[in-house]
Amino acid sequence: MSTEPQKEWFEKDYYKALGVSDKASAKDITKAYRKLARDFHPDANPGDEKAEERFKEISSAYDVIGDEEKRKSYDEVRRMGPMAGGFGGGPGPGGFNVGFDDIGDLLGGLFGRGGRGGRGGPQEQTRGQPGSDLEAELTLDFDDAVTGLETTITLTSEATCSTCSGGGSKPGSTPEPCGVCHGKGVQDENQGLFSFSRPCAACSGRGSIITDPCRSCGGIGVEVRPRDVKVRIPAGVKTGQKIRLNGRGGPGRLGGPPGDLFVRINVADHPLFGRNGKDLTIDVPITFSEAALGAKVKVPTLEGEPVTIKIPPGTSTGKTFRLRGKGGGGDVLATVVVAVPSNLTAEQRAAVEALAQATHESPRAHLGV
Repeated sequence: MSTEPQKEWFEKDYYKALGVSDKASAKDITKAYRKLARDFHPDANPGDEKAEERFKEISSAYDVIGDEEKRKSYDEVRRMGPMAGGFGGGPGPGGFNVGFDDIGDLLGGLFGRGGRGGRGGPQEQTRGQPGSDLEAELTLDFDDAVTGLETTITLTSEATCSTCSGGGSKPGSTPEPCGVCHGKGVQDENQGLFSFSRPCAACSGRGSIITDPCRSCGGIGVEVRPRDVKVRIPAGVKTGQKIRLNGRGGPGRLGGPPGDLFVRINVADHPLFGRNGKDLTIDVPITFSEAALGAKVKVPTLEGEPVTIKIPPGTSTGKTFRLRGKGGGGDVLATVVVAVPSNLTAEQRAAVEALAQATHESPRAHLGV
């Protein structure tokens, strides 16, 4: 497992991010992380960008101080680095003045992981530029959101050049080794007590120079074009939820890893069904006579085959019947609603008036008025 220090280690207090002391035990750190991760998880805060950023901060912190080996290196960086005053603007008693672009490269030398005499070779220190994270939107039919599906989305974005496959050179040509770093991609520098390596400025860390650049991308290995991305949508997704596709975002530069693609979900409304967690909901109108006398009523399902429910005599508006396993990944919650006609025929009015005359008990007797 690599524990090479990162530049961010100088700038961020991961203990503060998790709300723990730098003397906290591994168990306390894990406990704090789990609580914060539950509170700020994107699934628990759909559409809340601040919560999503906080979740990323929490995860980054735990990735370092939640790992015993990384934590030791991080604590050493904090002790020696700017947070403890170890590195600074000018030389002082017992100190030194260093100018560098990538602090991680210097610390790699301090901890014996790079530079001259380190365990890692110079080429291992050359860092590519990670690709950017991208976001796309996908609108789903209600049925597809309930049951899940695999589909394809098309987006126009940066992508690896289709002509040179990201190499940057015109097909048939070959880059030449860099004359400054001699193909290593890094330059060794001696700062007195310490020696370290930094990416070669002449070739930007590639180790080679493109002499005949690709005409499609101009030698950068990246072009903007439409591309199709397959995405598997799990059952039960909701509007505002994001699906993360690792490595399907923007392409990396200089051998860096690609970014991620976040697919934001929009779910179309259904004319009959609603949703309650994993279950579907539906209102089922019944007549007064069906409510009073009881009846058998058919209820539609997403699968197309209706299910018959038995309405007991004396059923009131609001009673819910659960149809197990008929709601895609859950049940169907069918709530009956007694339909009151707004316009009565003469025959219906006579029947209702006869019922009223035959009714001697008031449903409001318990009110005492």
